[in-house]
Amino acid sequence: MTLHLTPLTTADARDLATLRDEVEHVDRTGLHEDETDVSQQLTDPKLDLAHHTIGLRQGSQLVAYAMVYEPERVGDIARFETAATVHPDRRRQGIGTRLVDWMRGRAEAIRAARHPGVPAELLIDGLAGDAGFAALARHTGFAPRRYWFSMTHDLRADRLPAPGVPDGLHLTPFEPSLDEATRHAHNDAFRDHWNHTETDRTDWDTWFTGARSFRAGLSSLLLDADGSVAAYLLADEYVADHAATGYRACTIGHLGTRQSHRGRGAARALLAHTLAEAREQQYDKAELVVDAANPTGALGLYERMGFTTERQFVTYARPLD
Repeated sequence: MTLHLTPLTTADARDLATLRDEVEHVDRTGLHEDETDVSQQLTDPKLDLAHHTIGLRQGSQLVAYAMVYEPERVGDIARFETAATVHPDRRRQGIGTRLVDWMRGRAEAIRAARHPGVPAELLIDGLAGDAGFAALARHTGFAPRRYWFSMTHDLRADRLPAPGVPDGLHLTPFEPSLDEATRHAHNDAFRDHWNHTETDRTDWDTWFTGARSFRAGLSSLLLDADGSVAAYLLADEYVADHAATGYRACTIGHLGTRQSHRGRGAARALLAHTLAEAREQQYDKAELVVDAANPTGALGLYERMGFTTERQFVTYARPLD
């Protein structure tokens, strides 16, 4: 049967959630999303559905999709992040290559119009060790660029680290009055990390403290003597994960320390506090994702704090022509 290509719309939230659920049953990425999660993604104010998304349908069934995200505040290189998948029953039929060609074409058009002359690359993400995904990446000109570890901490059985706050800092629960100060602390903490661009107010309200998943009661800040945010931990809980697995997970969504406060144990203090709070609130586990090459040594910190690696993901990159 012929596949029909049309841009995604907000009305596709249910079909896209169904597609991703069917993919998860086979791929076992550990990522679960319900219709509300997908609806939030499709209403992202920075995602141009008409031009930067595509859905492939067989009859009324959505069997594949792709999205391209335009980079912001481009410096030496423009990196185009993407999201895409193909239904397991329709793989190895050339659809993945078709999606990559479409994403590359969109990224090249955006680069030519808005970032002319700037080197650029297209990024795709998947499970490390997925032979089919790796073969598609090689076939379409991608090479591994970055690895990520998905880590977990069993709050029911594992011993929790002892709490403690660095001298000169004060631990406080997250407060809306400190939301903007926390955003600025985040941008300072991550400015030396790979592929980080400044998080503006729109993205912050969409994906950070304004997200459906954000849990203020599990989040905390470290303030210095002047009342400035020295470090922060923003926690999330994904309802779809609980529904799919039966476990309540506290996700360490964002953890950062301003560069002037590094090396004093700020991240450890925030983690210890949130782990204890999550156990008190009857969460079953804590989880996070870390860049394997994180410049602050975060991977080692998490291992010392009792986290263990559950899955590995890989980002592949391909230079644009």
